[in-house]
Amino acid sequence: MGIPLHIEVVQRKQSHANKDYIKDMVHSFLSNFASLTPGAIMTESDLEDTVDIKNHVQSITICDVEHDSEVIMTDCEVVYHVYSLDSFGSETDTMMDTASGEEIAAADVWALPAEEFHGLWENLVYDSKLKEDTLRFVETAFEFSDRGVDANVIGWNRVVLLHGPPGTGKTSLCRALAQKLAIRLGDRFPRARLLEINAHGLFSKWFSESGKLVAKLFDRIREIVEDRRLLACVLVDEVESLAHARRAALAGLEPSDSIRAVNAILTQLDRLKRHPNALVLTTSNVTGAIDVAFVDRADIKRLVGPPSERAAYEILRGCCTELMARGIIAPKEHLFALRVLEAARFVDTEGSRASLRLREVASAAAAANISARALRRLPFLARALHARGDTDLLGFIDALQAALRQYLSDIRDLNDENLPLPTLAED
Repeated sequence: MGIPLHIEVVQRKQSHANKDYIKDMVHSFLSNFASLTPGAIMTESDLEDTVDIKNHVQSITICDVEHDSEVIMTDCEVVYHVYSLDSFGSETDTMMDTASGEEIAAADVWALPAEEFHGLWENLVYDSKLKEDTLRFVETAFEFSDRGVDANVIGWNRVVLLHGPPGTGKTSLCRALAQKLAIRLGDRFPRARLLEINAHGLFSKWFSESGKLVAKLFDRIREIVEDRRLLACVLVDEVESLAHARRAALAGLEPSDSIRAVNAILTQLDRLKRHPNALVLTTSNVTGAIDVAFVDRADIKRLVGPPSERAAYEILRGCCTELMARGIIAPKEHLFALRVLEAARFVDTEGSRASLRLREVASAAAAANISARALRRLPFLARALHARGDTDLLGFIDALQAALRQYLSDIRDLNDENLPLPTLAED
């Protein structure tokens, strides 16, 4: 049947129908379409004409990782994932610092799939196969565990390292990946948790207690992963803190117990890999400062840089589409995907003019190495400062261009004042 087509279905909280009933209902609904578009998301407005689906289904997503063109359902194996979103948000897991008697926030814990992360995966845009590769890596790691592959013969640690400048979406991708896995592996793991640990805050606070509190934190994590029906994704932001600590300690700039804290976390990572339901996701803003011992433990290491012209265009196209859906840009107009413009050799017509103008803005942003975070803020700045009142699409794109020029001018002014902004990427 070829590559599977994954379809994710969000079940309404008030619906008590079983998953098989939902799958059959959605399958019948989608069978009415001649073809399906990977990446398409059907929301309440698209489902309102079908009463049964509207009562039970919040949204349907045709996943875009495996397919990049129109799909005919009968030509592939359709895999449905039906799930509900957790709306309770994060809980802070605290620990007691026995030396000071102070209660310390050890980690933020999310039950997955979480409402806050819904749609995050689909809205992350990269030129490379970054999303596809990270997802397949994790799925393969679990496949090896399921099949009993001898880890003494073939080594894998279930550790992901994303590195690159600030604002490029590394943490967002880790959260989105954890959410995606909770959905894809829902039959195997009925429960899933994301545990976010800030390594920088962790080590600056706990050096005086050496590795004891680090070990205590990972004891807590291992208690969680003792439940083999629970998927635990441990996210460590700013993992370069490890490198700073070891180098400073070896140079005599930090007390010796700081290096014990770092060694402790490396040891704990080695112990955690014995649990087949645990995954470690890490990020670093300072590529050259990552500890060699940690890098050696990471199975996949990927650079996440500022958006290219292609990625910048798709990000801005998504932003404009969202603002048209909310009535901030009116009337609604169609913005073409870049591959459609390429196929038409970028011919300027009345229908393609807005898309071509938006591409010019994306090209200028990419040339300036603007981070994805700053790029996603441009539509807000355009509306706030350059497009008050009723605005059509071409008028808003002019406002985007003005917002970009103002942003670059502000960055230059800040750099001229010798403020600590060495690049256009934002902290």
